[in-house]
Amino acid sequence: MTIGGLTVVRDLELSIDAGQCWCLLGRNGVGKTTLLLTLAGLRPAQAGDIRLGDTALTALTRKQIARRLAILFQEQADSFPVNVREKLLQGRHPYLQPWQWETADDHAVVAGLLRKLDLEALAARNIQTLSGGERQRVAIATLLAQQSRVLLLDEPTNHLDLSHRLTLLGMLAGECRGRRHALLMSLHDINLAARFCDHALLLMGDGETRYGPVNKVLDSQVLEDLYGHPLVEVTTAAGRAWLPA
Repeated sequence: MTIGGLTVVRDLELSIDAGQCWCLLGRNGVGKTTLLLTLAGLRPAQAGDIRLGDTALTALTRKQIARRLAILFQEQADSFPVNVREKLLQGRHPYLQPWQWETADDHAVVAGLLRKLDLEALAARNIQTLSGGERQRVAIATLLAQQSRVLLLDEPTNHLDLSHRLTLLGMLAGECRGRRHALLMSLHDINLAARFCDHALLLMGDGETRYGPVNKVLDSQVLEDLYGHPLVEVTTAAGRAWLPA
């Protein structure tokens, strides 16, 4: 995979299995977003192929892909003044026929997510009037409304305060393991990645990658090479953490 003539990912052979929660780490501009878009089929792969289960992504329609894979973009572009409940219902559209209205089951899925993400009080609000953090939570709830087995998230903690950040990542990790979803999300915080993810994919910046279980991949020397900055490893009640030296 290249960006502007620079190879950022080379010879990547990655399998994300059901129940695994992966983090995607690397410096700014290293290709994390581009990789997620490629895995979602929104950018053509330059070599090799991408498969959902046993089926090549290129053999599926966008509607079929949307039933199996959901992606959260880094920034939310809410062009239409719908309310929060209507926004979440958009996540159910891959299951509807043309001109079909949402069913009682669709509304039940949305009601459950409004409760789960503490959005009930905002259900009737115009999404364009929400704060950045509120819109991010709505976007994640919409993604979960798709009930896809594969979840790709580009910086899901954007705009979230500390409490919502921890709650959200805990919920996503729980959804992944409890419902046997496969999850890959780009993060900027090494410590959140170590706390909530069981696997890691590191884009080193020169086309090389490191990937595997978190307890093997998240090594102090590797992380210093990844970010180009010295780190100090500490042990906390929540596990290993790294501080800038």
